[in-house]
Order: sequence, then structure tokens, then C-alpha cells
Amino acid sequence: MSHQLRYEVNCSILFTELPLLERPAAVKAAGFDAVEFWWPFAEAVPSDKDVDGFVTAVQDAGVQLVGLNFFAGDMPGGDRGLVSWPARSAEFRDNIDVTIGIGERLGCTAFNALYGNRLDGVEAEAQDELGAENLALAARAAARIGGTVLVEPVSGADRYPLLTAADAIAAIDRAGEANIGLLADLYHLAVNGDDVDAVIAAYAARIAHVQIADAPGRNEPGTGELPLERQLTALEAAGYAGWVGLEYKPATGPTQGTAESFGWLPRERRSAATPTR
Repeated sequence: MSHQLRYEVNCSILFTELPLLERPAAVKAAGFDAVEFWWPFAEAVPSDKDVDGFVTAVQDAGVQLVGLNFFAGDMPGGDRGLVSWPARSAEFRDNIDVTIGIGERLGCTAFNALYGNRLDGVEAEAQDELGAENLALAARAAARIGGTVLVEPVSGADRYPLLTAADAIAAIDRAGEANIGLLADLYHLAVNGDDVDAVIAAYAARIAHVQIADAPGRNEPGTGELPLERQLTALEAAGYAGWVGLEYKPATGPTQGTAESFGWLPRERRSAATPTR
């Protein structure tokens, strides 16, 4: 029997043929009720005008923002977060209140904190100590609105230290706050060599958000080798009832691939009541 989990769209990787502020409306037109974003601005502390424009675009589209990344540096340039970077720690901390403030305005309670690559000349232990401190600060800020901070294993970044679910759980445990959870991107886990079935069995109670793409190409489900339907069914059976973020690159390219790429997904699985977790 297939799962009944609800899907939402990551607007930072899908609908990229459109300007960013037009993407939430396009997602709604495709039959979805919820979206998530990587940090949607070029800087850690954008102007009030830019924040207002983003909030208005989501509200006017009639979709729910269910996930938002903290500022992660220059992602196209290879940065993968500032949480554990001493020289840019203040920048991350300045971003915390902005991110949580957007979440409060839009009813979003899940915030992804990319950990940061290892740095030359800085001991790994020092980065981990700072990472724990900054994750705890972000978690305490998120707690004011009932929010959860997410920690994610990531593939494709040679110096990123959190590759497996166990790596992320260790970082979460170092921070020591109850409202920090695992972001289980099944694509990243599989590509990094994690046993996804074992991750679900071991950590289902600690998974606070799920994202999917097929492997090895990071394209839509059905284009690769991952048994995503079975894995999502196992997650639901283990108690996960949250959103499933579509975070993939359409196999046919953005302009022609976005609308058509949802053909594998029945419309009733796109639009549903807000999940309980």
C-alpha cells in the first residue's frame, strides 16, 4: 500500500525559469499548497522591502511556507552554511532573527541550518564547538514561535562534514536543544552511501522533515534507482506525518520540465490538509 504523505515544492530548485517571486504562484497553479525555499536573498540581512516582497509573494499565491533555510553563504560558489565558520559566525547570528521573523509572519516553523564546510587552518573540534553553540542559539530563537531547526547531511560538497544521518545526529546532540531535528533528504543519504532503510528504522522519531530526488541524477522520482515510494511508505509507518519536499532537477530542464515533471504525481497528492508533523 502506498503512503499518503503530502508533497510540497522547493522553489529554489524547481520553477527556476521564473523570477523567484513568481514561483509560489506557479506552484499553486500546478496543484500544490505548500512551498519551501533555500535562503531567498543574496545577503544575511536583506532590506525590509525585500523581505516584505518575499512575504507578500507567498501570501498572495495562497501557499503555505513550510521550510526555509538560514543564510548559507555563496551556495553557487561552494559555500554550504555558516553555522561552524568562526570568521562568519556573527553573520549567521545576525541572520537568525531575520529568518525566524519571516517564519513567524508566514506560519513557517522548520528552518534548515546548513552546517558549513571544513576550513583550512581551523581545527575540526573548534568548528564543531562553534557549530553546537550556533545551532543552540538558532533553536532557542525558533522555540519562541514553536519552530524546529533542521540539520541535514549533504552530498556533492567535498569538505562538508555531515555526510550520514549519524553525522547529523551527532551534531544535533552536541547542540543539546530538544527542537533540533534531522532533515532526511533521501537523495543525499543514498548518494553518500547511507542505508536509507536503516536510517528510517533507527532515526524515524528524530526526522523532522523529508526531501526527495531520485539517484544518481537528482531528477524526479522514477528516473533513477531509489525505491522512494517504498521508503516514504516506511517513513509514514514509522510515524512520520510531515511534508515531503520535492527538491530535484527536472530531467528535461527547467523550462519544459517543471510542469510536466509532476505527471507522476496525482493531483490529489499535491493538495491536502496541513500535516500534523
